[in-house]
Amino acid sequence: MSISAPRMTIKSHSPWPLKAAFGVALIGLSSAIAFWAYDAGRSFTGGRVQATAQDVTDLNAKVTVLSLERDRFLSFANAAESQQNIAQATQAQLNKQITALELDNAKLKEDLAFFEGLLPTAIGNEGVAIQRLNLALVAPTQLRYRSLIMRGGNNGRDFVGDFQVLVNAVVRGKNVVLTYPEQNANPTDKAGFRLDFKYYQRIDGMVTLPEGTTIKTLQVKVLEKGQVRAQQSTHL
Repeated sequence: MSISAPRMTIKSHSPWPLKAAFGVALIGLSSAIAFWAYDAGRSFTGGRVQATAQDVTDLNAKVTVLSLERDRFLSFANAAESQQNIAQATQAQLNKQITALELDNAKLKEDLAFFEGLLPTAIGNEGVAIQRLNLALVAPTQLRYRSLIMRGGNNGRDFVGDFQVLVNAVVRGKNVVLTYPEQNANPTDKAGFRLDFKYYQRIDGMVTLPEGTTIKTLQVKVLEKGQVRAQQSTHL
């Protein structure tokens, strides 16, 4: 061996079984690190299968509870709306009844006024009186009459008769007396002038005058079997 000979490197020789074992250990360690990193990543994002299934179960339970609460509140709201509708319908019905009662009260007050006006008048046991006669021309040819026919005494039978409206007027330059109901009136029109009462009867109706009628005086008569029992005259 001379000085110019190349240097030699001495390497230790490892048996192949040891190398194989080391490679397997290295692969296992790498796999473990990779799996740990994957699992850690899924845990960080909430993506683990067990956690996701539990969350879904919890959310389903919460949805069920909220649905029940929603249905309960909707039931309360529907019940409240139904009660409000019933209250409104009841209020409307009460308003109608109040209006009807007010009209009845007005009629009773009017009747009371008629009776009070009758107090100073001596009708007698068999007398019939015409109270508060009111005649008004509501149109050129429409005459409205209103009054209260009353009888005195404590008679057991009802009064049955008729009343007439007589108009002293000028029609086309001639003085005439218009009588209602007219002689040739149909039975239906005559029925509107019938009287049938025990103590009193309100009369309220309308008669039609000829065109161009000028009224002078008005008169109402109460008849029983063709005999005049009471009469009263007035002006418009």
